[in-house]
Amino acid sequence: MALPKDMRLKGHRTFNYIHKNSLTYHGKLMTFKIAKSNPEILLTHKLTNKSNEFRIAIAISKKVSKKAVERNKLRRILQEWLLKNINKINNHKPYWLLVNLKFGDFYNDKSKLLEEFQNLMFKSRLLK
Repeated sequence: MALPKDMRLKGHRTFNYIHKNSLTYHGKLMTFKIAKSNPEILLTHKLTNKSNEFRIAIAISKKVSKKAVERNKLRRILQEWLLKNINKINNHKPYWLLVNLKFGDFYNDKSKLLEEFQNLMFKSRLLK
């Protein structure tokens, strides 16, 4: 199950803003970049009504896997966990999250991947 469109980040200006104005949390398998939301950037995408809510982007490099099928499977695993565990109460937080997966052979171990994702979500205080 994919993230709803109103939770996804898009546009190069959005990612530039996150890279410049974010706090970074490092893990062995991934990094989180969290920035305060900036709804003015999303005006060109006509997302004005919900642009100040929690949004996420999951970036997986080709260094992780050359196959798009594998990268999409990893993205879906993380998105599914997020949809199950984030509730509407936490959705009001005005933060944007960029998840970057590091390269390695970890993608075969789903439990290790989800465990680190969950740990970083708690460490960054996006979940309580």
